[in-house]
Amino acid sequence: MNISVGRRLKYVFCAISFLLITWTMPASGVEDRPAADKKAESKPAGASSQASESQESPLQFRIGTAYITPVGFMDLTSVWRSTAPGSGLGTNFGSIPFGNTTQGRLTELRLSAQNSRIGSRIDARVKGANVLAYWESDFLGFVPTNAPVSSNSDTFRLRLYWVDVKKDKWEILGGQSWSMITPGRKGISPLPGDLFYSQDIDVNYQLGLTWSRDPQFRFVYHPSGTVAMGVSLESPEQYIGGSAGGGQITLPSALATPYASQLDNGGTTLTVPGLHPDIIAKIAFDPKLPGGRALHFELGGTARTFRVWNPLISQHFTTTGGGGQANLNIELFKGFRLLTNNYWSDGGGRWIFGQAPDLIVRSDGSLSAVHAGSTVSGFEFTRKNTLLYGYYGGTYIARNVTTDASTGKFVGYGYPGSPNSQNRSIQEGTFGFTQTFWKDAKYGALLLMGQYSYVVRDPWVVSAGQPKNAKTNMVFFNLRYALPGSAPTIK
Repeated sequence: MNISVGRRLKYVFCAISFLLITWTMPASGVEDRPAADKKAESKPAGASSQASESQESPLQFRIGTAYITPVGFMDLTSVWRSTAPGSGLGTNFGSIPFGNTTQGRLTELRLSAQNSRIGSRIDARVKGANVLAYWESDFLGFVPTNAPVSSNSDTFRLRLYWVDVKKDKWEILGGQSWSMITPGRKGISPLPGDLFYSQDIDVNYQLGLTWSRDPQFRFVYHPSGTVAMGVSLESPEQYIGGSAGGGQITLPSALATPYASQLDNGGTTLTVPGLHPDIIAKIAFDPKLPGGRALHFELGGTARTFRVWNPLISQHFTTTGGGGQANLNIELFKGFRLLTNNYWSDGGGRWIFGQAPDLIVRSDGSLSAVHAGSTVSGFEFTRKNTLLYGYYGGTYIARNVTTDASTGKFVGYGYPGSPNSQNRSIQEGTFGFTQTFWKDAKYGALLLMGQYSYVVRDPWVVSAGQPKNAKTNMVFFNLRYALPGSAPTIK
């Protein structure tokens, strides 16, 4: 039986409401509690504040030996841009409009609750292994074309859904998680709090960040408490630009149709073939510095294979690609961290938020990988309830040019006469803050966040008399209530 999207959402929200109501109800029934709580119950009402505290709900649900902890927050976000790219809360860095266009001469202001998030983590101890399951969703899915007029019916979508099993020094994960290529803050971990994807309010994060949330299997070995080594097999995609504002390559005219469903141009959905998973490997070090200061350093690499079929000459073409990364996060003094995350690839543009294509196509149908690299470097400073941060993000995409045998014209990426959507470089400077008004595991947290960013993109080619680059200023504010709850200690 088919169930409408609206009815599905109704069921989801009913379930969430039931969980939240159950969670906030006073604990009842028989359960193991500290002796101090039992003693408090024997005292007369009002004799001690401990009596009321003993009736407060726990910070997790418990089913058998498994603990279920709610995660998530409620956001109200505003964004103002000095141009009008029309991309919503997330910035499509590679398609910032030029100042001589209609969008480039208008500003954009938007309010949204789309980034609000709901989920849970489940912790259990099973036959000597620690089992952690994690689910996280938000409302940044497909937006109906008329949604902003009246209803603002933002679509519920899946972000993370995985299970991780750890026993002794070995760990295995399966499901949809942050890619292992995402820079870490601690070890090799799938938990969002252990990863670096910036403190930005922008839901597309910081330009230059390498990341994805994709289906994967990963294996991690922990030889010691300060070293981790891992390999991840992740869902592949042969990408030629066109997603999230990334510039798209120009195909040879004879192959535009035969290759249309073989290479992802940002609109092919699930038609693109794949030969094998993308392979990502990483080693991470977390030694302790004098004074208890933190240091995280990691090295990683990717290996990819692309394959197509040219029906015009009945021949397969295959090529390989890959990349490497080096990331550092060091606490110079208490609360002040310097960080730098760097990536260079030959056929790895997909991993830079799709801002660069993986490859171009030659006239005979063979493939040639595109060089692309990126960085996110900056600082984060925390003092009491205030966090300040600043980042520089940059992406560089090399030109890769061939000749269309049918027309004699140049094609590929960055060729003479190429469209101004084929960028040579994109850069973003960001400063921001997060002010925590209050925070408690029992009550949640209330935060005010702000972000200013300046983005500039430089195409390989601009027409005579046109601006040499496109740029925009952006200001974000966000009010957040984080759900209460605290992960249990599983022994």
